[in-house]
Formats: sequence, C-alpha cells, structure tokens
Amino acid sequence: MNKYGNELFAGTALFYSRYRPLYPASLIRLLIQRFALDGTGQMLDLGCGDGRLALRFVDWFERIVGIDQEAEMIQQAIHLQQETRFSNTKWFLGDLENYITNHEEKFKLVTIAKAFHWMEREKTLELLFSMVSPGGGIAIIDPASTKVTPSLWELKVDEVMKHWYGSERRAGNTVYRPPSETYEQLIIRSNFDLETIELPPYQHSWNIGSIIGNIYSSSYGAKHFLGDNSHLFERHLREELLKIEPTGRFEEKIQLSVQLALK
Repeated sequence: MNKYGNELFAGTALFYSRYRPLYPASLIRLLIQRFALDGTGQMLDLGCGDGRLALRFVDWFERIVGIDQEAEMIQQAIHLQQETRFSNTKWFLGDLENYITNHEEKFKLVTIAKAFHWMEREKTLELLFSMVSPGGGIAIIDPASTKVTPSLWELKVDEVMKHWYGSERRAGNTVYRPPSETYEQLIIRSNFDLETIELPPYQHSWNIGSIIGNIYSSSYGAKHFLGDNSHLFERHLREELLKIEPTGRFEEKIQLSVQLALK
C-alpha cells in the first residue's frame, strides 16, 4: 500500500463506519462452516478498516487481531469495540511486516476484505503462509468477477462522479492501477491451495444520503478531493437521482466472491 502514500483513506473513516454496507450473513456462515470454527484459535483481519467484519467473529475465536495502516480506521475500530464491549479483539496500526517483527502467532483464519488490491499481493501471501495454521487459510473477499449489470441509478452515480472527480480513479498521492494478475493466479503460484466460491447475490437498500456517504467512504471519492465544491456535487447528484426515482429510494444487487488460499 506504500506506493499510494500513508493517507489513502484520509478523512473517510467516519463515512466508512456509517455508510458502508455490512457483509451478508451468508459470508459469515460460509467461513464458519468451511473452517469448522468452534470458539478456539485466532483470527487475523488484514486491512481491517473499522473492524466491523472482525467483530462478527468474536464468538468464534479465542482472540482476533485487526491490522490496518490508517489511524482513523483503527480509531473507529476501537470505538466500535468499546460500544459492543467485546474484549477478545486487538487492533494494530501498521502493516503486516511491522506486526510480524514483534509477534509470533498462528491464525486459523485470515480475512482480507476488499483490501488485497492495495497490498503487495505476492509478498503478503508469502508472509502469511508461515502464520496460517495447518488446515487454516486466507479468505480474500471481493466483488464477484461475474459482475451484476448496473442499474440506471448506478450508472448515473458514475457519470456524476466522473464530472466532479475526473475520469481517473485517484488513490492517495497517485492514481489507482488495477492488478495485472488475478488473485487466482497469485494463489496458484503460492504455497497455498486455491478454492473459489461465489456467494448468492443479495439486495442492499440505499437513499440519497447513504449513497453520498458511501462515496465519501471510498479512497477515490474522499470528500476532500472536492474542496469547496462538495455541496455542489451533492446537489447535482441529488437532482439527477430524483429524476430517475422521485422517492429517493434505490436498490442494488451485490454479489461477492471469496478466494480461499488453503494450507
């Protein structure tokens, strides 16, 4: 993630915590069943963000570690943990290499949810191989490769964003470049075994406020990129969306893919 700088998600953590859709229960059930989780062992959530995914597993592990390089995200994770009063979760600000320097631990499950593309992927798999317990593995969670056809309102959001943010996807101090290799290719070349699972699609309901908040939760849609024009952007987007759906309520079909790297 270093090539994007240390402020990739600067100013987004509060929006992230409030507006990002929760991962579906089907994902949690899949991982519980696939790794026979029983309340023992440890879990690592790498690129944990605000910690909401990690905290879904507190009853299924003795201890959970969340690692993220964004201080604002770790602060949100600590706040959420304090609100929910769980005591078996630890948050670490830094990267995987920093963590390994002072910790020698084994993890039954490692989750990387919508974060693997920011990492040095091949190196990350190499480092994690010695950290994963025999019979354990890594779950790399991302939107499914067979993308759901976007609805009219989603296309309009993209159009308005390009108008205000530009056609290139900004990321920290540079521009985002997608990985040249698929995750499957990387896992096959690693010491792990590959298993791919596509979860069934699920629906998420939005209103205009949550759509805007979700945009501001992203690295490329961070509010600070708009400078003094955020109110103009919001007004433009609101007007365009209400033309499509006067009720201001919108539905999105979401499908996730899970690439399992098994040891």
